[in-house]
Amino acid sequence: MSHPDPYGSEPRGWDRPERPVVLPWPEQELEAGQWSRRPAAGPELYADPHARPYADPHPADPYDERGRPVRPDDRFDDRDRHVDDRNQPDRYDDPGYPTEQLAPIRAEVVPDETPTTARRSKGRRRASLDRPATQQVGTGRAGRNLPAAIGVGLGLGALIVVPLAFYPLAFLPVIAAAVAIGIWEMARAVRRSGAHPPLVPLIAGGVLTVGLAWYAGPDALSLGLLVTVLGTMIWRLGDGPAGFQRDLTAATLIAVYVPFLAGFAALLAAAPDDGHLRILATLIGVVLSDTGGYAAGVSFGRHPMAPSISPKKSWEGFAGSVAAAALGSAVLLWLMFEVAPWWGALFGVAVSCAAVLGDLAESMIKRDLGVKDMSNLLPGHGGLMDRLDSILFAVPTAYLLLAVLVPVVN
Repeated sequence: MSHPDPYGSEPRGWDRPERPVVLPWPEQELEAGQWSRRPAAGPELYADPHARPYADPHPADPYDERGRPVRPDDRFDDRDRHVDDRNQPDRYDDPGYPTEQLAPIRAEVVPDETPTTARRSKGRRRASLDRPATQQVGTGRAGRNLPAAIGVGLGLGALIVVPLAFYPLAFLPVIAAAVAIGIWEMARAVRRSGAHPPLVPLIAGGVLTVGLAWYAGPDALSLGLLVTVLGTMIWRLGDGPAGFQRDLTAATLIAVYVPFLAGFAALLAAAPDDGHLRILATLIGVVLSDTGGYAAGVSFGRHPMAPSISPKKSWEGFAGSVAAAALGSAVLLWLMFEVAPWWGALFGVAVSCAAVLGDLAESMIKRDLGVKDMSNLLPGHGGLMDRLDSILFAVPTAYLLLAVLVPVVN
């Protein structure tokens, strides 16, 4: 007695059409607890590991993955298995197949890790068990590296005091170099706003302005500013009318802010007989104001002075600045020029207020431009303009007050 052919009455042997060969092991792409056929079209797999296309209700292939004939009336759901055989044993339990090999394999979906493109900050390296993370130098509440700031401050102080003590005329190249660097930093910073002030006429005019103030006095200082602005305007005409007003406005701001205000330092230092004492009294007053404000702000600062401009400045720090400058200037002016202590205290208060206003003015400019420091030229300080901001507003105030308190005798 012959057994019925499971494939029906279709031809056998060489006359039988080709059908897919069934392998006894599962495919790589599996659904949780079921078989699924690998997509035939497209070079990429589906992005969602649980998403599969709906099965064709009338597949072109007359045989399924087991080699059994597929009738046209068979229906498939979205999981690619027969709906009519729900009460039948699961296909994995078919005794005709090695169940230990065909047990359902649950695919573990590993979330894609998005590679980071951000670079580690300078000086940092990846930590591991045998290599700890690099220790960074703390900045403290002041927001800067205090040892580096003190070292750079002492170096700048020596660069100022040594020429004034031994050869005052050598202080003029120091002022000129500071003006040139300050102009370069300002021009570099304002380019973030889209303005492109011409650098060559600004530096040349700034050095000329300081030299005229040293040798010819206040009138020549104003003349140097006028020459700088006109020279910048003529230079800028060669680049065409596009952005002319914007570039000229930025150039005028730089010419007034850096070389014109720095020219008053040249006027102070160029005074006969006691010019070096005048500039030293002014600079010491600014240093006392900065130091007193720093100490009081770090120790007692609770109430912000101008949070929208400089969040770290407090009214307690401002009080410390004024008190330190007033006390120190009262003693200095009495020792240097024999001025009454109350007039010296008034001088210190005025210099301190001007220094704080200068610091706030540059903070407002940097916040408007979106920069933290004008440059990274000086470790612990930022740029040179970050140190000159207080001095640039203090030297005109000191020049006017000393002209009244200590008249210059020609």
